Amino acid sequence: MKGLKLKFLLLLFFVFSSHLDLKAWGFFGHKLINRLAIFSLPKEMFTFYKYHIDFITENAVHADKRRYAVDGEAPKHYIDLDVYGDSAFYHLPKYWDKAVEKYTKDTLCAYGILPWQIQIVKRNLTFAFLNKNVKLILKYSADLGHYLGDAHVPLHTTENYNGQKSNQYGIHGFWESRLPELYSEEYGLYAGKAIYINDTQNQAWGIIKHTNAALDSVLNFEKNLTLIFPEDKKYSFEQRGAVFMKVYSQEFSFAYHQMLGGQVERQMMSAVKEVSSFWFTAWVDAGQPDLSLLLENKNSEFLKELEEEQKREIEKESIPSRPHESYIYNPSGFGKFLCAGH
Repeated sequence: MKGLKLKFLLLLFFVFSSHLDLKAWGFFGHKLINRLAIFSLPKEMFTFYKYHIDFITENAVHADKRRYAVDGEAPKHYIDLDVYGDSAFYHLPKYWDKAVEKYTKDTLCAYGILPWQIQIVKRNLTFAFLNKNVKLILKYSADLGHYLGDAHVPLHTTENYNGQKSNQYGIHGFWESRLPELYSEEYGLYAGKAIYINDTQNQAWGIIKHTNAALDSVLNFEKNLTLIFPEDKKYSFEQRGAVFMKVYSQEFSFAYHQMLGGQVERQMMSAVKEVSSFWFTAWVDAGQPDLSLLLENKNSEFLKELEEEQKREIEKESIPSRPHESYIYNPSGFGKFLCAGH
């Protein structure tokens, strides 16, 4: 039954989203996570989110676009736990002020603030619900889904984020992009109903801890597989638009997929459940406002305004950031500005 329901949801995703860029957890994956999370919401929230499903889906990747245009955005997408030593989870304070006091803001911003950012956006979403501000509800819902998606990618928890320190350049996109592109239709991503989270700050850290525990397998399995795969079998060329690009071969990808034993699928399914649960928790913490009242005037003008604001936010793409999205092998509000200027 669950399998049939999932296939129906995936069918809806592909039928009504044929215009999506089907290429990455960074794009395809983030959009799929946000979209499927809507179907885990209670009926009191579902109608509102379903009405705005296209915006929440499309803007699941807006935070990534901001990394190249908005100062201080990039560190919100990761946390390099390894720079804090083997006992990072014991050393790192879970609350921002305590962490700044211990390590300084400069240090935290240099190595990523993802778990703290999740809590900030969750609070922003709660305030948006309290104020019945539709534009901000949509903006923060999309952003929160993105950051929670990032928190489920093991390579977002290490300084060796793209295998550059272990001669595995390109592994980031391989794990989060190439594998979902090839195998997501086989994934069982129905996550069940959203649940209330008593402590979202600790929940964010729990997600990071669980994700980071998978890092060794992500790196070691690929390294071991490379030792037994001839170079000419590891990569192949596929057409991307009008050009042919070097990619991880389907044979190598399948072998890695098998070695991981469903790891990518599990992380993606967990992300769907967490996104819906964080949205639900923000709504409950705001007093469960009647979202149907926000749909009484179904005026699309404010959506156009919001989309224009989003476009203006990313007009200047001049800020360096971690280039992890591509799996193509190529060696060459509240707390909004936590790391601005860094």
